[in-house]
This record gives sequence, structure tokens and C-alpha cells, in this order.
Amino acid sequence: MDIVILSHLQRGPVHGYELKRNVSATTAYALHNNTLYPALKRFEEAGAVTKTAETQEGKPPRHVYALTDLGRELLHDMLAELPAERAGDEPEFLTRLGQFEHLTTEERRRVLDARAEALRRQAGHLRELGEKTARRPREHRWGELVVAELGERIERELAWIARLQQLAQRP
Repeated sequence: MDIVILSHLQRGPVHGYELKRNVSATTAYALHNNTLYPALKRFEEAGAVTKTAETQEGKPPRHVYALTDLGRELLHDMLAELPAERAGDEPEFLTRLGQFEHLTTEERRRVLDARAEALRRQAGHLRELGEKTARRPREHRWGELVVAELGERIERELAWIARLQQLAQRP
């Protein structure tokens, strides 16, 4: 969620409610106040975001948040790094992929490689599960169908990543 918040702030200063609305309108994420405001506070304390009070007639001031240069660097670093423990998480991967224009060719390659490696590990685990479910009585084969489908999805995504790796080589 941190990447999503920072990437939306990259577009320009915005108040919290508008940021929340923009994230919900452009992603599949439902951003809640108890997620947004602690993150903004953390970013502000780190120097990645500034917060200014904007006066409103007859209302309390609203806070406007803006990304700093440090925040842009932080966002870039977050996009360029896909740790092994997160590489198996589809939204983590897709969030980075959707912003590949901000990364170098080498950074793109590393993100794609991390995802492909995570998928290969998942495929190995599924093969082990498939062997176990194949030994079950015939009337208990629903699990086998699920394992087979998940394996096919992984194979399709690995083929897609191979195509993305070719595209990612382009400047």
C-alpha cells in the first residue's frame, strides 16, 4: 500500500480524502483511514512527505500532503526492489509492473526475475501437492482439480513474464 500512496502523491499535492478517493478510483484497493493516515504520518516523519494546513471558510483546516525529493527516491527504491518474501504476492508484483516506466532496464529485469523465481517455487510446491492428491480416492479429487488449475495459471504467468522480459529490455 505504501507504493500506491506514494505513487499517487507523485502526481501532485493532495488532501487525504482526495488521495483516498483517487486510490480507490484507479486501483482495486479500498484505502481506509486507518491505513492511509498512519502511512502518511510515517512518511512525514521520514521526510518523504510534507503536510501543510489549508484553511477553509467555516471548516477546520484540511491537510495537504506533497511528496518530497526524498519521497521520490523512496518510491523509486520501493518500485525497484521486490524482495523474495513478497515476490509471490501478485498485487505486490503488479503494483511495481504498472510503474515500470520509472525503472531502468536492469531494475525491471530484477523485478521480473524475482517474480519468476517465486512462481517456480510455487510450481514446485504445487507439484508436490499434486502427487499427494493423486493418491487420494477418486471421490476426493476436487483438490486435484484445484492444484492442476493453479499450476496452469503459474505456467501462463511464466510465459507472460518471458514476454515482459523482452519488452523490459527496451529503453
